[in-house]
Amino acid sequence: MIRPIIDRVLALSAGSLFSIGLLFSGMANPQKVLDFLDVSGNWDASLFFVMLGAILIAFLPFRYALHHRVSLWSEPILLPRRTDIDIKLILGSLLFGIGWGIAGICPAPALTLIGLGHFKVLYFIIPMLAGMLLYRRFPGVH
Repeated sequence: MIRPIIDRVLALSAGSLFSIGLLFSGMANPQKVLDFLDVSGNWDASLFFVMLGAILIAFLPFRYALHHRVSLWSEPILLPRRTDIDIKLILGSLLFGIGWGIAGICPAPALTLIGLGHFKVLYFIIPMLAGMLLYRRFPGVH
């Protein structure tokens, strides 16, 4: 009975910490991301260092997950088994990258921005949700 509550509190805490990190690092600011992508103009390397920090922090937990295949609560961790690169992966990556380059945001910062009252980000969130629904609607495509 208490376990689901603890799980939700931990998930809320982790999500809140992530959002706070996005805010303090400036990564919730679409212009910061667009400046990172502008390598021939006003290039800003700070996103590189944020990504590097995230990789360093996540390295040991991912190594643990790969080795043990269970969480700290002894629940199974289901990791992807496919390693091939197919057309769906390439097209999905291109679509994500183009959207990221145009808008300067990806899903997590978009949700952070909506929480801050920047409702123009709905132009990003609504198509994102529509894409997720279409993905579920056509199971043969994936």
